[in-house]
Amino acid sequence: MANIALIFPQKSSATINTPQIIKSAVSKDCISWRVSGMCYWLKCTPFGCVTLTSMKVTHFLPQAVVSTYVGPGGNPWQEMAFVSQTAGGLESSIVGSLTGVTAGGGNAAEAKVQGKRRSSLKFKYADAIGHPSTSIIGGSVAGYSCSSSAKPLVPYFLSTLDSFAWRTGLPESLYPEALMPGLRELGTQISANMWGNIYPRSGFVTQTDDDKASAVIAQRVADIITRTGQPHVYQSIKDLPRPGYWPPDSVTENTGKQNHKWQRLSPKLSNSCAAFPDGNHPAAVNGNQAYALWQPYSCCERMGQTLLRSVDYKAPQ
Repeated sequence: MANIALIFPQKSSATINTPQIIKSAVSKDCISWRVSGMCYWLKCTPFGCVTLTSMKVTHFLPQAVVSTYVGPGGNPWQEMAFVSQTAGGLESSIVGSLTGVTAGGGNAAEAKVQGKRRSSLKFKYADAIGHPSTSIIGGSVAGYSCSSSAKPLVPYFLSTLDSFAWRTGLPESLYPEALMPGLRELGTQISANMWGNIYPRSGFVTQTDDDKASAVIAQRVADIITRTGQPHVYQSIKDLPRPGYWPPDSVTENTGKQNHKWQRLSPKLSNSCAAFPDGNHPAAVNGNQAYALWQPYSCCERMGQTLLRSVDYKAPQ
């Protein structure tokens, strides 16, 4: 019975489509383009060598659309819902054959709060798929925009293919980051805005607010895909620097908007970006949410064979 989902996909509760995502990327607040410095190049020809300069620019690029949802096929990105639906059918078949139960998500534990039932322990699936605008914005104008290491529509993480680690939290539940309070947490207890722990990077999160629970899951996914050699099934979007090209560092929580930004896509589309924690927001009625991950790149147009040095201007506050 578990294979029926592969043959007859269920209708997705999609709330956003590709054209809307592409349009949403035209955001001055998210891109934050600026002239950040100057590059000095050495260009040599048979007639001698000269020093040339080029402008260094820094701006954010949309790397991936990270979706969190409560059941296979629940990805709110309409055109990509079939990916999670198909992979989810495969996962259900494997989990069902091993455990005799159907793989699913949602709220694992509930408690009554002020007469209403609210969940504290939740499980969510998650996908990270290359943002459709990453190549449209990145590298579009030589010398004025940088290319992204991410590729449009490429699946970088599907929790249904990372089922063991995503459902058990192993081996990360044994890491110091997972065992020591205050280490690798989204927000802080001192600031009274602690949303949840980053480790173990699994689909289970303890949080009564469903919007914050989804944000923690999204942060975990970004943490995985922007690094290499992680104990998960995924593709990394991390790139290496080269002369005239400086890709972003790995996503790290509580670093403000210098390291990365999030743009909310679903259930309500935002035209601005922020870093988590970013206040209180209404959760999706169906528990399925989507965010765009933005990261900063710096680059300058190559004017010679050798980059002598680059000078950075002070970033505006």
